Amino acid sequence: MADTYRRDSDAERADAERELLAAAREGRLAQYLHEHADRGRTALYRLVSELVYERTTRPNERRRGHDLCAASLAKLGPDCHDKHQDDVEAVFLHVLRHQDLHFENLPGWLVPRLGPVTVDAHRRRRGERGALQRPRLPGWLADELGQDPWLRRLVVNILDWVGVTATAATGLWPLGAWAQQRALAYGEPECSEARVAQDVERVLAAMRRRPAWFAEYVERPLGRKQPPLAADQGGEPDYVAGARPDEVADSLLAQLAWAAIEALDAQLKQGAPLRAAVLAVLGEVFGRDSGAAEMDRAPGGGPGARERAAQLILEPQVLDRVVDAVIAIIEDGDR
Repeated sequence: MADTYRRDSDAERADAERELLAAAREGRLAQYLHEHADRGRTALYRLVSELVYERTTRPNERRRGHDLCAASLAKLGPDCHDKHQDDVEAVFLHVLRHQDLHFENLPGWLVPRLGPVTVDAHRRRRGERGALQRPRLPGWLADELGQDPWLRRLVVNILDWVGVTATAATGLWPLGAWAQQRALAYGEPECSEARVAQDVERVLAAMRRRPAWFAEYVERPLGRKQPPLAADQGGEPDYVAGARPDEVADSLLAQLAWAAIEALDAQLKQGAPLRAAVLAVLGEVFGRDSGAAEMDRAPGGGPGARERAAQLILEPQVLDRVVDAVIAIIEDGDR
């Protein structure tokens, strides 16, 4: 997909984008892309890439503390570039699936769809790896593990980890990142990776009590990962963490997003007015007294992460834009 980029001059790029947007406004985007396949698709891919970078990639890189990656599209690191390209490809294909529509403002049409399209693509990629698309704690496994909130959270961590391409440096699990989570969960100053490894084995033992489920949703996707580097053969096992702090924060944000979706779905099923339901859910999930407090404590979340989210919700103009975008997505999905 990235091969569609050509080194055109700035003037040629501007002309191609104007032609593309004019064709979209006139409802002949499909015809334009057919008649000018190379020029048209290059212009579309470039437009999508820049839009995804400004609206999705750059904010994510700033939140992760990747200042260089947030400086410009050309400065993305390898891993961040791969994530960006995955998102761009998903949005690019989304436009192609709707190329017969009239787009009065193609970028404006795309903006509220970036989140749903990229999340859906991420879920599909997890599904292709054989992992659960939306990792969650099964009821039977909760019964096996009891009420310990850390073990329950570790289940979701494991189910999430087996479905991503990242690998730990020399071990199977990102024990370093999980050790930080465990210390926070129990209010301890620190936790060893060896202690977390024991917790992981306890959870895996509980999972194995349903062999077919374990083989399908843990062993199969885990087997698709690149094997870790050989561990040190001497003495103690080398529990080296591969997950970065920003990945932990990303996981928390994703959990909050899914919590918001599920809460909104529940309210709508009860007959709540759409706008009132969206407002209530945003306050509940991302407000000052919400579960978003985890963002402050999480490695990579940084001090004040929850405060920033809560402050945005309190700004009427920002809140109106968010609510309008959510409503547009819901109404578009119902059509």
